[in-house]
Amino acid sequence: MEALFNLPIPSWISLGLLASYFAYLALALSVLPGKVIPGVILSDGSRLHYRCNGLLSLLLFIGLLGIGIFTKLISPVVLADRGIELLSTTFAVSVVITLLLYASGCSSKEQGSSLKPHVTGNFIHDLWFGIQLNPQFMGVDLKFFFVRAGMMGWLLINLSVLAKSLEAGNANLSMILYQIFCALYVVDYFFYEEYMTSTWDIIAERLGFMLVFGDLVWIPFTFSIQGWWLLRNKVELSTTAAIANCIIFLVGYMVFRGANKQKHVFKKNPKALIWGRPPKVIGGRLLASGYWGISRHCNYLGDLLLALSFSLPCVFRSIIPYFYPIYLLILLIWRERRDEEKCAQKYKDVWVEYCKLVPSRILPYIY
Repeated sequence: MEALFNLPIPSWISLGLLASYFAYLALALSVLPGKVIPGVILSDGSRLHYRCNGLLSLLLFIGLLGIGIFTKLISPVVLADRGIELLSTTFAVSVVITLLLYASGCSSKEQGSSLKPHVTGNFIHDLWFGIQLNPQFMGVDLKFFFVRAGMMGWLLINLSVLAKSLEAGNANLSMILYQIFCALYVVDYFFYEEYMTSTWDIIAERLGFMLVFGDLVWIPFTFSIQGWWLLRNKVELSTTAAIANCIIFLVGYMVFRGANKQKHVFKKNPKALIWGRPPKVIGGRLLASGYWGISRHCNYLGDLLLALSFSLPCVFRSIIPYFYPIYLLILLIWRERRDEEKCAQKYKDVWVEYCKLVPSRILPYIY
């Protein structure tokens, strides 16, 4: 019975940490300078604008944390020490947020594309996929806010795990490689944050439990599993394995960032050169040049290679560190099928022509 009451359940301390984190992010998003990027034109002709100051917000926050740690106002291992407790607290908060979004959406009388409620009558469906496209709170776009919170939270958890590893004296090459790869990925995300404004999640997915939980819980707490595992398991990584790991990371990054950049640039300027040549466009709408002429979802291939590179520093002693790439493989195949169905409905004959020209879905010549 005593063990039951010692379970890592949500606590007021963890809730305070989370509330302070959200408050900082909301304030930083609203007041820090940053490039204002227009979103895609919605079905009613309107468009949202996004202040892309994520990198400045991240660097300032890390600087403030550094001051807090130097003055002993905060412990660098607080997140590592309260990991499961914070996980349960964040999960509870994501459920509450989802219910509030559902209630707010159902009562909305708005008819604009961003806030018009889409109620199917199926409670589970509406709760999972959401009702409104771009709900806001006090002028903050919640969808953009939550994904920023998740990505930044992932890095903060990793840094706390690294501090815990240094404190325990067991930081090694595997931990350093994992930390460097993830840090580069997150910093790159915020450096190119404006590209997020043209992704499917932002322009098409409504905000429900799927995205709220995915951004606030899944990204920071499952993407950091490798770090937690390395904290408790000693791994000796050979020089050859480390070099191979770096190559996989670099190739994955090149494909992932290159593909997303090409699509973003194409949406802004359909005549922009791709790999030094005029783009090949199907039906005046679909890019079939560069990475997008190799496979229809080549950005997913890059994402999978990056996920694999995050796990390889753990070598193959356990399947636990490979949870993220395995999950991501399943998710992206499911999402790719879902994307294909929606694109077939949206583009009709143009999509059929594109599929004939680019037969590979994700992995060229294989799938």
